[in-house]
Amino acid sequence: MEARDELRKLRESTGMNRKEFCEYFEIPYMTETDWELGNRRVPQYLLRLMEYKIQMEKLADKRNEDDK
Repeated sequence: MEARDELRKLRESTGMNRKEFCEYFEIPYMTETDWELGNRRVPQYLLRLMEYKIQMEKLADKRNEDDK
């Protein structure tokens, strides 16, 4: 799978639109757009870090729900 497809899949898994995703990760909108369109290549390490952050926040949310 190409990096741009991985990025799109990751963003869609969050339920965020492109603008929300950019604000969440503090990425310029045009940079993220260029990545998804394949005009620029998103670094693999950045994809892994974004995925890690999303997974950790989902885990934290789940733990908070379990504690209630």
